Amino acid sequence: MHSLRCICVALCAALLAALPAAAESSEPAAAKAPGFQLAKPFRPGVQLSQYRVSEKLDGVRALWDGEKLVSRGGRRFAAPDWFTRGFPAQPLDGELWAGRGGFERTASIVARKAPHPGWRELRFMAFDLPDPSQPFDERLAALRRVVEASGAKHLDWVRRRQFAESAALMAWLDEVVAAGGEGLMLQRGDARYRSGRSDALLKLKKFDDAEARVIAHHPGRGRLAGMLGAIEVETPAGLRFRIGSGFSDAERRAPPPIGSTVTYRHNGFTGNGIPRFPTFWRIRADEPPKAPH
Repeated sequence: MHSLRCICVALCAALLAALPAAAESSEPAAAKAPGFQLAKPFRPGVQLSQYRVSEKLDGVRALWDGEKLVSRGGRRFAAPDWFTRGFPAQPLDGELWAGRGGFERTASIVARKAPHPGWRELRFMAFDLPDPSQPFDERLAALRRVVEASGAKHLDWVRRRQFAESAALMAWLDEVVAAGGEGLMLQRGDARYRSGRSDALLKLKKFDDAEARVIAHHPGRGRLAGMLGAIEVETPAGLRFRIGSGFSDAERRAPPPIGSTVTYRHNGFTGNGIPRFPTFWRIRADEPPKAPH
C-alpha cells in the first residue's frame, strides 16, 4: 500500500508540474473562485445536540454550479458529459470521491485536463446546498429531494447522524478510522451557509492538518544527497516554515512543485504560532501550481 501511495503521489506531482501556472494558463477559468464553506477543528465542549454528523470523505472538494464542476480555486474540472448527466440546475457543494483510501486515485483523475474513462470510478457526493437563505436542517432535507429526484448515476448525497454524548461520537470516530476513513464532520443544524471558516462546520480527526503553498525546495544531505531534504511553505496567513519529514524516497525524487499546495499534519503549535512537528501528507492535486510572487 505504501509503494502504491508513493507511485500515486509521484504521478500527482508529475501531472501538476506539467500543468501551466494559473497566471499563464490558456484554460478558461471561472470569473471568481466559489466562496466555499470551510471547517474549523473540533474542540471539546460543543453542544453536540446542535450538530449533524457525517463521515469526512477523503476526496477532492468541488462545487457543482448548475452547469459544471469547479474546484476550490475556481478551476473547472474536465468531467465528461456522461458523468454530470442528470445533475440538477441547482448548485451543490460536495466531494469527488472514489471511496475510502482513494484520495490519490481521485486526485490523479481530476488533475487531468481532458475527460477520460477514469471518472467512472468517481461519484460526486453532495453534502450541502450553498444557499444562505436557509438553515442547514432545511438545506439537508432539500438536498435529499434534489439529488433523489435527479436520478443521476454519479451523484449521491451524504447522510447524517446525531449524537447526544461525546463518548458515542468518539466511538464512531474510532469505527470510521479503523475502516479506513479519515474522520468526521459536524454541521450545526441552525446555521446558514457562509463562505470561510466558522464554528458552524467542524472537522474531527485523530490529528491536526492544514494546507500551505510550496515556495522553495531545500536539498538533502548524507543519505538524502541529490534528493529533496525539505520543502519551505507559506500558509494563507503568510507564515513560513520548513517541512522535512513524511516524504518517501520516491516523493523526494519528485517533490511537490513550487507553487503547489500541500497538506501537512502537525501536533498543535509552538508559542510563536509555528505548527509543531509538521509532516508532509500529500499534494492538493486538484489545483495547478501558482506562479511565484
